[in-house]
Amino acid sequence: MSQNPLTALGTTLRWGATHGLMRAAIRRQVRAGNQDARLLLDPAMQADPFPHYETLRPAYPFALGAFARLTVHHDVATAVLRSDDFGVTHPTQVVPAPAKAALALAGPPRNPGPIEPPSMLAVDAPDHPRYRKLVSRAFTAKRVAALRERTSTVAQELLDEMDRAARDSGDLTVDLVERYASLLPVTVISEMLGVPTSMRDQFLAWGDGAATSLDMGLTRRAHASMEQNLAALNDWMRGHLRRLRREPGDDLLSSLVGLVDDDGAGLSEQELVSTALLVLAAGFETTVNLIGNGTSQLFAHPEQRERLAAEPELWPTAIDEMLRFDPPVERTARRAKVDTEVAGTPVAAGDLVVTVLAAANRDPRVFTDPGAFDVGRANAKDHLAFSSGAHFCLGAQLARMEGEVALRALFERHPRLAAAGPSRRRPTRILRGYAELPVRLEPAVAGVG
Repeated sequence: MSQNPLTALGTTLRWGATHGLMRAAIRRQVRAGNQDARLLLDPAMQADPFPHYETLRPAYPFALGAFARLTVHHDVATAVLRSDDFGVTHPTQVVPAPAKAALALAGPPRNPGPIEPPSMLAVDAPDHPRYRKLVSRAFTAKRVAALRERTSTVAQELLDEMDRAARDSGDLTVDLVERYASLLPVTVISEMLGVPTSMRDQFLAWGDGAATSLDMGLTRRAHASMEQNLAALNDWMRGHLRRLRREPGDDLLSSLVGLVDDDGAGLSEQELVSTALLVLAAGFETTVNLIGNGTSQLFAHPEQRERLAAEPELWPTAIDEMLRFDPPVERTARRAKVDTEVAGTPVAAGDLVVTVLAAANRDPRVFTDPGAFDVGRANAKDHLAFSSGAHFCLGAQLARMEGEVALRALFERHPRLAAAGPSRRRPTRILRGYAELPVRLEPAVAGVG
């Protein structure tokens, strides 16, 4: 289907004013020798960014990033994330002044992404507390606890399917991301949202295509693909919400459709669509990366794997250590709303500060021997993998529970699970996880050999 010329023009203007100009700025910084800018463009550095982060450690409280000040320090990141003097930011706020005219001409996107209003990730008070209060009523700790048994059942069913396929084909090598890590969280979140599980493969495809919407400096082609996937997700979700209004079920979205706040106001259609898509994406994006990253760390640290087998009560702590050591989200940014100060350093209103969560999680002033992976680490839960402050991840409990259930079931079923060939990281810069993670199952369990 050909795109409306005016729509195509708006898309081009938005890309040029945001990603196009930002990509050019990042390249200029690379030529000037800025290593953080290089990290944003270099897949080799993205595969293992931690040595780069350590080169920034001496700069306190801020180092020079690709296009803003950034911090790798736990206390500074925490202060920024929790401060009322800082707010969230979105693409239209980081464009240079000359580009604002192009954005005005392009008009607002028909299908806002997760870092564009009215998404909870892109708004502050008074909208953010209103959204969060409404969503929190349906997304309670009690609901997550009730999901544990169902999540365990899904894990066992997926492991059965994986073993059966290996037995039938005679091939013990499988892609853990494709066959397990992605399917478990998308199945659980689909059921939570009243979405047919038959849609899970389609959602994974759309979600993978839209995940780059969190990044800056996309190529024109990547931006076009991202917008197409966002449009497909928005169109489907609008239709799904109409169905739930006619025939509500016992699911989170049905609850949200009928919820109102203390003033009798609910969510508008676009607010509801954006919230539903954010919950859907966050419901599997974080967990699929946690499962893949956690598996990789257990492969790399067999002594920690043996300790978990001997002390299974350590699994909850191990999940937090995985989140600390190799978090699913690398960094997030905040913009100063007023002239303020952080760790004795002035920050002017409008200034952008990038908090590198992955680096803060390895701050030696908080974590002893931070480069060591320790499933028994006493303060592992002090990580910032789920951010902090007003925008602390609503799905943190769900992600922890799913990660624990999924990884424990996997390694108890396959205690000799092994890496099988080179893995491949996702091309995203904000989200950190695996696109492919080949593993080899045990012959005895798979019924082959």
